[in-house]
Amino acid sequence: MKKILTILLAVVLSAVTINASATDNGGEQGKIDTKAIIFEHLGDRYGWEVPFCHSLSIPLPIIVRDYEGGWHIFSSSRLAHEAEYDGFSIAAEGANHGKVVGMRPDASGAMVEYRPFDISITKNVAALIICAIVVMLCVFSVKRWYTNHGMKAPRKWTAAIELVVEFVYMGVIRPTLGAKAPKFAPYLLTVFFFILTMNLLGLVVIFPGGANLTGNIAVTMVLAIFTFLITNLFGSKHYWKDIFWPEVPIWLKFPIPIMPMIEVFGIFTKPAALMVRLFANMMGGHMIVIVLTLLIFIFAALGGIAVGAGTTVVSVAFSLFMLLLDTLVSFIQAFVFTMLSTLFISLAQAPAEHE
Repeated sequence: MKKILTILLAVVLSAVTINASATDNGGEQGKIDTKAIIFEHLGDRYGWEVPFCHSLSIPLPIIVRDYEGGWHIFSSSRLAHEAEYDGFSIAAEGANHGKVVGMRPDASGAMVEYRPFDISITKNVAALIICAIVVMLCVFSVKRWYTNHGMKAPRKWTAAIELVVEFVYMGVIRPTLGAKAPKFAPYLLTVFFFILTMNLLGLVVIFPGGANLTGNIAVTMVLAIFTFLITNLFGSKHYWKDIFWPEVPIWLKFPIPIMPMIEVFGIFTKPAALMVRLFANMMGGHMIVIVLTLLIFIFAALGGIAVGAGTTVVSVAFSLFMLLLDTLVSFIQAFVFTMLSTLFISLAQAPAEHE
């Protein structure tokens, strides 16, 4: 309760500050660029922002290669507040907005902006590393317990991890894949815990949370590609036969390969569905929470302190409800991605006599 009251007080004070700045300059109302704020919070950055103080951020390493082939490694703090360092800066507008850019001469000798080869440790990259470490610590704790205690039942956190592992393995992987479950279980369980960790850390405001990983379509695309590769590289002969020569009337596959084209198209739509489903659900949840929070500042700028304070209570209540709902969705989406991946792999393992 004390934490909730502290959050409410901080938000109210922020609303008062925004309202005061909005009524400066002869009472002229300021404007809040909600679109910029939303995409700033949901996008990737070269630093890890500090909650309630966006002028400060935890610096991350920037690693770029310039147009002459030279490598530059420095802290992202050197590019804060639109500063320039070693010939590089962060673009404030244009196609490279928010990215590290440099200047180089063109054919006429004029200086033009260009994007260097960039392998910087951004917020999302750092969050991926943190999530991987968290997953390894959780899984290795179970292994360490059984190494040290034999078959004795684990306790506390280790028991909770084992319970989730057994739930996913015995409830989804084993019934679907049967005898081949041990072969694919390491990948499927890793995917489940990795997505779950990313989802839950994304709901935490302060470091090491706050990164919108599963709301980044590049991250969900890579996960879907792994499922795509495992499904097709380990697919049985019967699986490939059903794709290029399915059991349908001959006129549906020769001379015009109607069904084979549909089957080949289906190979790519399955991972695409995995990618978009996870991305859309998590991005939508984060966006709703941000929009509900922005209502406080919007009404404070338009109606004054009283309206802002009243809106604060309603917005924070709905935001807390959405965060609780997002916690449930985090488990559901990790489970659904694992379940569908298991199903796709199972269909590719079907023997010839299986209908």
